[in-house]
Amino acid sequence: MAIAPLLAATTAFIQRAPRMLIGAHWVEAADGQTMPLRNPATGEQLCLVPRATVDDVDRAVLAARQAFDDSPWTRTRPRERQNLLWKLADLMQRDAELLAQLECLNNGKSAAVAQAMDVQLSIDFLRYMAGWATKIEGTSVEVSLPLMPDDQFHSFIRREALGVVGAIVAWNFPLLLACWKLGPALATGCTLVLKPADETPLSALKLAELVQEAGYPDGVFNVVTGTGITAGSALTRNPLVDKLTFTGSTAVGKEIGKIAMDSMTRVTLELGGKSPTIVMADADLGSAAAGAASAIFFNQGQVCCAGSRLYVQRKHFDNVVADIAGIANAMKLGNGLDASVEMGPLISARQQERVYRYIEMGRDSGATIACGGEQFGPGYFVKPTVIVDVDQKHSLVQEEIFGPVLVAIPFDDEADALRLANDSPYGLGASIWSNDLAAVHRMIPKIKSGSVWVNCHSALDPALPFGGYKMSGLGREMGHAAIEHYTELKSVLIKL
Repeated sequence: MAIAPLLAATTAFIQRAPRMLIGAHWVEAADGQTMPLRNPATGEQLCLVPRATVDDVDRAVLAARQAFDDSPWTRTRPRERQNLLWKLADLMQRDAELLAQLECLNNGKSAAVAQAMDVQLSIDFLRYMAGWATKIEGTSVEVSLPLMPDDQFHSFIRREALGVVGAIVAWNFPLLLACWKLGPALATGCTLVLKPADETPLSALKLAELVQEAGYPDGVFNVVTGTGITAGSALTRNPLVDKLTFTGSTAVGKEIGKIAMDSMTRVTLELGGKSPTIVMADADLGSAAAGAASAIFFNQGQVCCAGSRLYVQRKHFDNVVADIAGIANAMKLGNGLDASVEMGPLISARQQERVYRYIEMGRDSGATIACGGEQFGPGYFVKPTVIVDVDQKHSLVQEEIFGPVLVAIPFDDEADALRLANDSPYGLGASIWSNDLAAVHRMIPKIKSGSVWVNCHSALDPALPFGGYKMSGLGREMGHAAIEHYTELKSVLIKL
């Protein structure tokens, strides 16, 4: 199939002047500086966006602060917040193809997959969160107060919006991650300043246009584009921010957590992963091989919960690895605007170099490259790779590569599988492939990760909380847990 033509609206959006949304206004950076975005499929410059200064970020936070404290937004009722989220979701549905093309051009992923998954999951999540706007509840409490036995009291607990949210998101799912932050923030009545990843701000800027069109008051949603070291740091350190929510690397997340602790800013961190895929001897091996391949090669392996560690019961190890290698070798790589392409490029030349360095590290240590192991251009491509004969303590097994690289290791029994699966600093996700439900239920409580999938991997639903154990983060996205992370509890005691 040929590369699909861009929508006229997509081309117009890319060609517009570099602007970001602060309060009611689309503005350039205070000093007029811009930064280039590149198309990962070609390496060519795509467009320019503002390189926000510290002053720009401070103005955005002030706009969000004023919107939370003094604007009509503070008086919106739950039904209004619900309806605004529904309106925003409807606008995203209308512009789904445009949003998908922006994700493809800016991130490299398949436009067809982006429309079916990234955009649709974002829409579904906003509609799910819209329902929570009318279901935020407090409780009444009968208090004892034994030192005041002759008095009567009325006591209750309120759940209130936290305030100004500073949100920083990663480049692998730019639109979806933005909506994971935006949805609960706007459902609860918070205001938001979003700093998209340096590399992938286009869908966030389009989202800001749709927020305005949906009718949100000025300042409720702001987008500042720029570097993490300047704009991200300024947002993290601004004293007017009540909550920080970050999706990205563990190293950066730890720094944000330390800064947040100094000011007691509320924080949620969705960080790295090195998720195990465990194939038991009784599994449907064909389905397990296909599932394991999808778990690591989807989105070019640039997924925080990618199944990057494969553990297969020894008797079937060679066959399962061979099946996955066959799937990898048959995958079509190319420009995501071609609907027949199964894998696009990595996000940047730097990421391509990083991933390939890990592959070379494996070669140098004596590991076997079962398939792939090559990079090519133009663009930032790495072939889907499977590596065997690797020690469990090797960096290939212990460190997050964030690319289409699968490390496969055999195990002997259930206890061995659990030991290997838990031998990691991360704990974001894990999958078990088995038809023995007794064994599965024994294993689930013993796996140290925030999500466990059985006979599937990375299956996310808005109703299920998502987050990690250990170095994979703090707090949860999605589900009712997200509402809890964007609200505070206030106890009230009234002497009658």
